[in-house]
Amino acid sequence: MHDKIEVHELLHRWWFVYDEGEFDTWERMFTDDVWFTSRTDTGDHPFEEFIAADRRGRVDVLDWQLMHRLASPYPLRHHATDIHVTGHTDTDVSLASYLYVTSVEERMPTHVAGGIVRATVRRVGDGYRFAEVHVVLDTMTAVPFSER
Repeated sequence: MHDKIEVHELLHRWWFVYDEGEFDTWERMFTDDVWFTSRTDTGDHPFEEFIAADRRGRVDVLDWQLMHRLASPYPLRHHATDIHVTGHTDTDVSLASYLYVTSVEERMPTHVAGGIVRATVRRVGDGYRFAEVHVVLDTMTAVPFSER
């Protein structure tokens, strides 16, 4: 049986320590063979090169995350919402959530990005770690659902 609270906590903790630049805690959050991707839904955003990633292995993923965080604004706040389990095996739990990102401009919170995160976390000896994380940011113009 999996601990859903611990699974949810991992996602929330990851965004918090990412935003705060607590780099020394990142390594414990990922499996050795983690796969991380990031992109926009259209693939043609003006900052696509900065957003896009397809990294495998903890060292490569952490290198990209560090570079990406150091080049991003502070304060930056990633909010994970509507987190839910989408599947599980004996060792893994798959989940999905919405993502809402804010920063501060002229002393006011401002919307930076939104999107969907799909992840797989794996139970290891000392808890859960990310085995996969896939981030897709919303950039397409909204249309009626029937037209998508």
